[in-house]
Amino acid sequence: MWHLQAADAILFDCDGTLADTMPAHYRAWLTVTRAHGMAFDEDRFYALGGRPTRDIIATLAREAGVTLDVEHAAEEKERAFLDQLARIEAIGPVVDVVRRLRGRMPIAVVTGGYQQVCRKILAHIGLADAFDTIVASEDTERHKPEPEPFLEAARRLGARPERCVVWEDSDLGLEAARRGGMSWIDVRSFHLPARVGDA
Repeated sequence: MWHLQAADAILFDCDGTLADTMPAHYRAWLTVTRAHGMAFDEDRFYALGGRPTRDIIATLAREAGVTLDVEHAAEEKERAFLDQLARIEAIGPVVDVVRRLRGRMPIAVVTGGYQQVCRKILAHIGLADAFDTIVASEDTERHKPEPEPFLEAARRLGARPERCVVWEDSDLGLEAARRGGMSWIDVRSFHLPARVGDA
């Protein structure tokens, strides 16, 4: 088990790690995929956790043989998500760790989401100014499972990758941490979101 004193920095994913947003994201995805005649089941949604919205849309459209404006569809999806923001709750144990670390150790958010949407989520759960930096999908060319987003956060914080600890809830995110030479904590070991299909 990692020890806090041994770490240079702690890097937190946002969706599904700091905030219980995944059911809201999936409901938002369904509004877009159904409108464009694309299939997107919940297991596939979770398997793609951590990938940027526009990448997922492009993949689904290609698989379905659908032509659409990827940027416009991504905006539709993010609007549908933000419409549900008031219903989203913090993931208590992780937010407690952030509050304990704030000002005592460099901390960052590393998300496959958009910077603007991530900031709205953080503000909603009371963490608007908690982090030293936020690395979002616009900030790197390559995304999880590639290590670049985590390595960029470490660079900004002046931290050695091998002394960073990543908190994540997706296989792609954990793979990115592993490829970056970082330690990690899988949030799914103590928190699983409700499934939309179970509602």
